[in-house]
Amino acid sequence: MALSRIKKNDTVIVISGTSAGKTGTVLRVDPKKAVAVVGGVNVHKKAVRRTEKQAGGIIEKELPIRLCKLMPYDAEKKAGTRVKAGEKDGKKARVALKSGKAL
Repeated sequence: MALSRIKKNDTVIVISGTSAGKTGTVLRVDPKKAVAVVGGVNVHKKAVRRTEKQAGGIIEKELPIRLCKLMPYDAEKKAGTRVKAGEKDGKKARVALKSGKAL
């Protein structure tokens, strides 16, 4: 099975769309739908009805964003980077092409 490019807790940068240029940490990935939820990116306001347990009002919620619009962020180079499959300690690992370091 191929290594996935983006996983939970990765730092990613948005490369296109209204949130282009923003960085955040991946909170959740759904590979079947090819979407991910990134903290602080693609935030929309949602009206919530009052219930017995919860007060009503307007909340901000992160919505999923397509994986094709995300790129792993290389903190060393301070830019997005492509990823290739490599080895680290004899195991498969994701390696950043710009810096050559394992993610």
